[in-house]
Amino acid sequence: MNNLSLILMLLVLMAIAYQFGMTRSRSIAGGNNSSSMHSRPHHYGMMVGLWAVLPPLAVMLVWNWLAPSVIDGMVIASIPAEFKPELEQAAIVMRRISNLAANFGIVAEAADWELNAASYLTGLKQQSALMLTALMFVVASLGLLLSFRKIQPSLRARHQVERVTMGLLLLCSTVAILTTVGIVLSMVGETLKFFTFVKPSEFFFGTTWNPRFSTAGVADGSLTGSQGSFGLLPLLSGTMLVALIAMIVAIPLGLMVAIYLAEYAPSKVRNTVKPVIEILAGIPTIVYGFFALVTVGPFLSDIGASMGLTIRATSALTAGVVMGIMIVPFISSLSDDILTQVPKTLRDGSLGLGATKSETIRKVVLPAALPGIVGAVLLAVSRAIGETMIVVLAAGNSPSVTANPFEAVSTVTVTIVNQLTGDNDFASPQSLVAFALGLTLFVITLLLNVVALVIVRKYREQYE
Repeated sequence: MNNLSLILMLLVLMAIAYQFGMTRSRSIAGGNNSSSMHSRPHHYGMMVGLWAVLPPLAVMLVWNWLAPSVIDGMVIASIPAEFKPELEQAAIVMRRISNLAANFGIVAEAADWELNAASYLTGLKQQSALMLTALMFVVASLGLLLSFRKIQPSLRARHQVERVTMGLLLLCSTVAILTTVGIVLSMVGETLKFFTFVKPSEFFFGTTWNPRFSTAGVADGSLTGSQGSFGLLPLLSGTMLVALIAMIVAIPLGLMVAIYLAEYAPSKVRNTVKPVIEILAGIPTIVYGFFALVTVGPFLSDIGASMGLTIRATSALTAGVVMGIMIVPFISSLSDDILTQVPKTLRDGSLGLGATKSETIRKVVLPAALPGIVGAVLLAVSRAIGETMIVVLAAGNSPSVTANPFEAVSTVTVTIVNQLTGDNDFASPQSLVAFALGLTLFVITLLLNVVALVIVRKYREQYE
């Protein structure tokens, strides 16, 4: 029985145990009168369900963690001595035996000892699954029986359920934090390796991006050369230029949409328009990139030609405009929520003093909501800086320090994609630079998010 089937069985068991616990607590309390019990009936039901599910779930996790290494060791030990692999080849041999057992990915004819080992591996896995199912059944039965018999008026079932819930919430939070820490540490380690090839000053202040080996001569019949130039400034310039164009497009559109929905739109229009606008946030970014490449880019190029301007179809302007359209829902939705939180009494007071509706919005509502709007804009900026697929397809991939939006540029995210694709050695600076770029981008977006949070917390208004 596979893990998914076991989990489904545990969920069914939890539902049954929950009903048993509720029925038991009500029978002890005397029908529906639960005043004599410390906790409510559903607390007892949840307690029984947790005792019936959590111990066997822990058994399954530990079993799945330890069983593969034990089974692999038993299979390796069963191989005849003349065919027994060396320690460094054991993983390769076990991979081939596992593929044989699964009848997957084997092209060459298998030897008899490999077939016997694959058959033995299949048998061990079946026995392991049966033993795990039996053990989980025993543990679940014991948990269900013991928790069922513990139900009594003085049992603090609610406290037990709350402690388990608190532990699960803490576990989820810890997993999220450890995942972030692991990602950062992995980037830091590879970035330090990169800085053994390239000086940090050359990386952060260099103005040339050409991360390729250049053959400088021949020594002993082999080519020798330098490792190229890894200047960050061209990539940072392109990233900021595209993000600036995106914000020029997104901020006015997003704010005007938010003001209309919060202040002017009837409820029916608001309930229809807001979900439609938020659909833009759900469109895959690769679709935006394709749209920019085949539609927006040629359109802007034609407009430029009619005005006597040279606008490349793949340029910072193309990527920025489409990215701005994509970011509109982020600004409009967050700003709309912030505007609607401004108390109606402030609006009524302004209108009562003789201000028009537009004056009330400009001089009362927007200043009151300004900290939240600034936070929403900064979060949108961090989203723009980290965008990948739109700039991969529409920015032109030409790293240069320029302020001309009509020219092709390259961004940090585009370069990360380029450096991690192809046949470069993973230990070479051409590949390791992607981690340095990723860490730099992470620091930039983190600082923007911190600034947004500080602004919101420091300047937000507290209304009753």
